[in-house]
Amino acid sequence: MGRHGENIRKRKDGRWEGRYPTYCEVKQKQIYHSVYGGSYNEVREKLTAKYHSNISDAKDILVNKAAYKDIRLMDVAQEWFYEIKTQRKPSTYIKYHFIFSNYIENIFDNVLLSEITSISVKENVPGHLSDSIQKSIYCVLNQILKYAFIKYSIRMPQLKRPIPNLRSKPVKVLSRKEQKELISVLYREIDIYKLAVLMCLFTGLRLGELCALKWSDIDLDNKTLTVNRTAQRLYVDDHKTKTVLMEMIPKSAYSRREIPLSEMAFLLLIKFHHNKEYIFGNSKPMEPRTLQNHFKEILKEAQLGEYNFHILRHTFSTNCIEGGIDIKSLSEMLGHSNVQTTLNRYVHPSMNMKRQHMDMLSRFYGQIYGQEK
Repeated sequence: MGRHGENIRKRKDGRWEGRYPTYCEVKQKQIYHSVYGGSYNEVREKLTAKYHSNISDAKDILVNKAAYKDIRLMDVAQEWFYEIKTQRKPSTYIKYHFIFSNYIENIFDNVLLSEITSISVKENVPGHLSDSIQKSIYCVLNQILKYAFIKYSIRMPQLKRPIPNLRSKPVKVLSRKEQKELISVLYREIDIYKLAVLMCLFTGLRLGELCALKWSDIDLDNKTLTVNRTAQRLYVDDHKTKTVLMEMIPKSAYSRREIPLSEMAFLLLIKFHHNKEYIFGNSKPMEPRTLQNHFKEILKEAQLGEYNFHILRHTFSTNCIEGGIDIKSLSEMLGHSNVQTTLNRYVHPSMNMKRQHMDMLSRFYGQIYGQEK
């Protein structure tokens, strides 16, 4: 028990422990820390020193807040964008600027830096925005606040994003019947666009990775494909009127990967091999938007519903799982940083597969209880 309200106690191991509270700006709540010593007086002295240290820190914070009370978020943001323009990849800079100009600038136009808190952001960011957009908004804001601390020693709390609703809409994959109908159309009078769709279905590449694929990325001797780059059309001005097709290295080391080619994919590449630089382009990558539009026309020809191009990647993943490929291998082929991403986003077992598992379970129970017929 503590003496006279002091938070000091003797532990079972013989040491004395004292606990003291501090306010955590990041978590925006009071948290407790401990000091230890061989005697009550030693711990009490340590607690007294911590108390005076916290008083000094609190004064620094008050002075710090007074120094930036009139600084607007927009002012710091403009400086930050100027600083990172030559430090980040063009695609990253453009993405940050797009998020800022579309979702942050209008909301926090005249807001002071000192008014930015997790609560104020949560109250002002529209809830109907997708989880990825909200995540990007918090990412940009936190980096601006971090810049304010590095450049001006302005201490700001890290903004905490609300936990997203994990019960998202189920992701669609093509059924076996739909895949048969699609492949039938793809092999009929095959052209460069149908070839691209087939390759996506057989490799699970992302749209941009597929469009940027070069013949130099293909090792026909070892039947492998290496992902070295991606293609993406991005805005290059503040008014969102001018775009440019950019070829970039993938966003992470995991995205740069080597994939073994299935026999079907290998034979397609052999059949349609040509001497131009890009497999699905000429001297430059195929336009992702063009491939998406052709995919819509192919779906109409196959009399299938309206699907996004990304459904091919999900379908590839599901086919791999149902075909017996282990989750770790699949995760690496998809270019994910961890298997949890693969499990959460790309594994969609069909009802047929679930039924097979239940039949296996029934046979297992039969062996246990001696009721197998």
